[in-house]
Amino acid sequence: MGFASAWLKENSLFPRIITEAPAQNTGIIVVVPAFDEPGITNLLDSFAGCSQPLCRAEILIVANAPDNAGEESLLNTRKSVYAAESWKRLNQNLFFTVHVIDGLELKSSGWSVGLARKAGMDEAVRRFELLKNPDGIILNIDADCTVKNNYFEAVYSEMAGRSDRMACSVYFEHPVSGDDFPAEIYNSIRLYELHMRYFVQGLSYAGFPWVHHTVGSAIAIKAVAYVKAGGMNRRSAGEDFYFIQKLLPAGGFFNLTSTTVYPSPRVSTRVPFGTGPVMSRLTESPDAGLLSYNPEAFRELRQFFSMVEGFFYEETSNCNYKFANLPPGIQHFISPEDWETRITEIRKNTSGKDSFRKRFFSWFNIFRIVKYLNSVHVSHYAKVPVEEGAGDLLKMMGKDNPAGLTGLLNYFRQLDLTG
Repeated sequence: MGFASAWLKENSLFPRIITEAPAQNTGIIVVVPAFDEPGITNLLDSFAGCSQPLCRAEILIVANAPDNAGEESLLNTRKSVYAAESWKRLNQNLFFTVHVIDGLELKSSGWSVGLARKAGMDEAVRRFELLKNPDGIILNIDADCTVKNNYFEAVYSEMAGRSDRMACSVYFEHPVSGDDFPAEIYNSIRLYELHMRYFVQGLSYAGFPWVHHTVGSAIAIKAVAYVKAGGMNRRSAGEDFYFIQKLLPAGGFFNLTSTTVYPSPRVSTRVPFGTGPVMSRLTESPDAGLLSYNPEAFRELRQFFSMVEGFFYEETSNCNYKFANLPPGIQHFISPEDWETRITEIRKNTSGKDSFRKRFFSWFNIFRIVKYLNSVHVSHYAKVPVEEGAGDLLKMMGKDNPAGLTGLLNYFRQLDLTG
C-alpha cells in the first residue's frame, strides 16, 4: 500500500480522473482552478517561457462553475476548456504536460474554488501515489496569474530533497502599472497589496511565530504533507487561508522568495471576499481609500506575546494576577474565566517552555488574532488609512518611512523578501 492509498480511498472527491500515466520523473504538479477564465492561455504561455527544472511537471486545469453561475460565466468556462485543449495540441515537447479536468461534466453542482482546488490536489496526490513519490510538489496558482521565468526551477531547487521543507508561501507581486488596466485599478491594488503586507509585517513585529502570506495562487506543498494535513477544504472563499493554518503547527512551512507569482489586479465578484471584491469596492469609490488596522493593535499584541514565557512559569493560582496585567484590548477580548481555563489547560499538557509556547500559539492562532483585531477596533481603536498605519508601523519598528503609496509598497515588498 502506498503513502496515500488509504487516505485517497476515504477522502478524495472522485475516483481517478486522468487515465494517462504520469512520466516517471514527474516532480511538480500545478493545480489551476478555472472558472470564467477565457484567457487562461496567458498563464500557459507564461509557464512555457519558464526554464526547465530537474524534473518533469504537469499542469492540472480544473474547470468549474458554482451553482449560481450566469450564462456568460458558464460560456467563458467552456471557452477556457476549449482554449486550454487547443493550446495543448499546439504546444508539444515541453517539459510539462497539460491535463484539463472538465468539472462541468464531472460534477454538476456544489463547485467552489475550494472544491476545485481539492479536486485538483487530490488528483495530484493520486498521481504521485502512482509514482511512489510522497515528496512530489503540488503547486497552487490561479488562472489569471503569470509567473517569473524561474518559477518551476526555484520551487524544485528549494523543496526537492529537503526533509525540513514541506510547504511554502511563494512570493507574489501584483502588477501596479501598465496598459492592461485603468489607472484606478492599479492604484486600488497598490492599496490592497500594502494592506496585505502591512498585516504580515504587523504580525512579525508582534512576535507571532508563524508569519506567512496566505494567497491561494502562491502555495506549494509536498504530497505527503497534504495528506497528513487532511487535504484542502471546500470553502467558497478563504480556502487558502484556512488550509495554510492547518499546516503551520506541523512545521516545515517557509517563505519561498527566489521566484515570483504575478496575480491579476482585476475586479472580480466570483468569490464573496478577497482581492476581487475589495478591488470592486475600491474602484467604485476611489476617493474613499482603504482603512486598515491601527498599529496600536499590533503594539498590544507585541506586549501580550512578550509575556508568553512568563505564563509558563507563573503558578496556576496566579492566573488572575496575570490577567490583570494583560493589555486592555486583550482583557476586553478574553474573559478572566476563559483565560484561566486556557492557560491551565495548556500548562497541564506541556512539559517545557518550548512546548508551552507552541501550544499557546496553536490556541492564540491567526484565527484568534483576526477575531481580536476585529474586536479591538470596536472597543479601543479606530481603523486608519492603510498608508498611515503602514508608515506608523515602520516608525515603531525603527525603520525609515518612505514617501507616497508606491514608496511604501516597495518598502514592504522588500521587507517580505529579506525577512
